[in-house]
Amino acid sequence: MDKTIALISAGGKLDLLSKTRSKAALPFAGKFRLIDFTLSNCINSGLENIGVITQYMPYSLRKHLGIGKPWDLDRANGGITILQPFKGKAGEDWYVGDAQSVYRNISYIEKKAPEEILLLPGHLVYKMDYQKILKEHRKNKADLTIAANNVPYADAKHFSVLDYDQNNKLTEIKQEKEPAKNLVSMGVFVFKKNILVKALEKYCSQGAVDFHSEIIPKLLAEKKNIYIRKFEGYWRDIRSVKSYWKTNLETTENLPEINLYDESWPVYTRSEEMPPVKFGKKECCTKSLVANGAIVNGRVEDSVISPGVYIEEGVLVKNSIILNNCTIRKNAMINKTIIDKNVEIKENVQIGSGSDFTVNSDAKTTLENGLNLIAKDITIAKNIKINRNCRINRNINIDEFENNEVKSGTTVD
Repeated sequence: MDKTIALISAGGKLDLLSKTRSKAALPFAGKFRLIDFTLSNCINSGLENIGVITQYMPYSLRKHLGIGKPWDLDRANGGITILQPFKGKAGEDWYVGDAQSVYRNISYIEKKAPEEILLLPGHLVYKMDYQKILKEHRKNKADLTIAANNVPYADAKHFSVLDYDQNNKLTEIKQEKEPAKNLVSMGVFVFKKNILVKALEKYCSQGAVDFHSEIIPKLLAEKKNIYIRKFEGYWRDIRSVKSYWKTNLETTENLPEINLYDESWPVYTRSEEMPPVKFGKKECCTKSLVANGAIVNGRVEDSVISPGVYIEEGVLVKNSIILNNCTIRKNAMINKTIIDKNVEIKENVQIGSGSDFTVNSDAKTTLENGLNLIAKDITIAKNIKINRNCRINRNINIDEFENNEVKSGTTVD
């Protein structure tokens, strides 16, 4: 029997990027998926019994995970288990919330019969040795231990803020519009198995769906021993299109805070069998990540280029993320844009130009700083100009817009 099992919640949506995949399955830093970081943390921490709870749009994630071979999880005992969504009892709906998804999989926990459950989100970018929080959890004889991190005060309103006493024992957890403190929950929990099971059976049966706003406050009220463990390393919660874009581009820095080249703590993934990157003779690439199979004949600056991308002559790509198998035709200009897979940008297209920063009314909090979002499997006709804060969710044809211009703040469905 393993003393500890890990359960990874791998659902979540991210605007147009989640048309056919969950957030955890999103490509990241050229060759990885978001879930690779959590899975690699498990393996590097010596945890080999892992359940992945799929929820929204699981196909892409299942295909990526397979039988777990890239993470050395294809084994007879332990390894990786894909926990598919299901409705359960008559009248029950699909999963709603992280607590509800774990509650529906209590039978898996009981079958594994561990002493501790490590609950992990599948959409975080970080490196963490889970043995450290497990050791502290055992030393404190805690019922629950929560990993915590300091964030900028402006960002704390998006998380559950934690307060604690001199012994690092949790005294309060709450969400506030203008929090006075900035130590927040990372969503990484270590539970005593019996405490977790009893809490879920009691409160989820009454309608609770969320750990932060419902389960943990109730456990606090029951005077359970809940501790925090501060984590001071690099940690990013991919909670929006803007944070996805920003965190990707952080990996292109000369000395990025998260080291993807660290042999002592590798990030494992399923690599695509593609030829090496090829650069043309006229243009160049600066401060960017370019993945295998890409052919770059234009100029790339401060960007992430994924496998199989083809960039023709005269193209300028900057401050952008181009996902797999896109084609950027001659003399196009792409600035501050996320382009999903299998998109063709025709000749002379301009995306991300002009000084108009009209906010997108369909994404007011994420498309307000000039960032554009292009959905997968579409074509943008030649000579089209797309300004800023635009969401493009279908093909754009010539002469469809006045002066072939998509104005800032526009959603094209």
